[in-house]
Amino acid sequence: MRDLTVGVDVGGTKVAGGLVTPKGHLVKSVVTPVRAFDGVKTSFMQVRRVIERLIAQAGGKGNIRGIGLCSPGALDRRTGLVINAPNLPGWENLHLVKELEKIFNLPARVENDANAAGLAEALYGAGMGYREVFYVTVSTGIGTGIIIDGNIYRGNQGVAGEGGHVCIDYNSPYRCTCGTLGCIEVLASGPAMARRARVRLEQEHAVPSLLRTMTNGKLHLISPEMIADAARAGDAVANSVLDDTGFYLGVWLGSMISLLDPGAIVIGGGVARIGKPLFAKIRNTILHYTLNPKLAQKIPIVPAKLQQNVGIYGAASLFRPGQDGNRS
Repeated sequence: MRDLTVGVDVGGTKVAGGLVTPKGHLVKSVVTPVRAFDGVKTSFMQVRRVIERLIAQAGGKGNIRGIGLCSPGALDRRTGLVINAPNLPGWENLHLVKELEKIFNLPARVENDANAAGLAEALYGAGMGYREVFYVTVSTGIGTGIIIDGNIYRGNQGVAGEGGHVCIDYNSPYRCTCGTLGCIEVLASGPAMARRARVRLEQEHAVPSLLRTMTNGKLHLISPEMIADAARAGDAVANSVLDDTGFYLGVWLGSMISLLDPGAIVIGGGVARIGKPLFAKIRNTILHYTLNPKLAQKIPIVPAKLQQNVGIYGAASLFRPGQDGNRS
């Protein structure tokens, strides 16, 4: 009986895989570091070995419905082609689905990592029970997923949901990796937080801050985690950075609410784990930057639930009924 799905989360530093039941229970998991800079043959072989181990743990291919994968970067999910995965050297124009189906003789599907994570949170995590879920992950970048009736909204060409590259400040001096000035990603991601703190401390030499002590004066070492810790200790610079970050995210999410009217907003990623101070600023700001503040006030804005396993759940969710279609 084919009742287990292999879910594989392929990242720049590790491959995490698991066996997931139709009801969303993770029964086995495997994690291995990725030797990404050894080239595509090595990193692909590591993905293959994780899948082999999981199939063996499932008792053979006869117990597997399919192989789902989530991958960062640009991809064509309809053909299973990874166009470019920036953190995986050599993963360019890689026919990932075709290769895996040939090797394992099982159906395979691939999805953008943020879409897959959003689907997982809607089906099994913090978004359960809501018809429309807007998922946001705030970490090294900002990724989003739009989930409607348990399906990923992909748009006409299959590339919808790139909310991290919505411009909120076209006069910004900061250009995103996508080429646009003032994307929310370049203003509120983890690296943006670190840059904001570093620039202020470099420009205002007399301003005291725990961040100077934490980095021993090497301000390029500032991280979002340091900023969060310093803010909890009452550091004014760190709290100012959190305030600015929450403001930008609130302005952006206010527009997303006006556009999408979601049932819930789920926020994940490393930056989101900062918790109450960031979420409070986001909630307060949204009300000033959306069409219907009274309605927006009722929309739950909640932290993601699935944490480090979200990619595994998301990849496995690609084999839920209806996920082979293209919601538009």
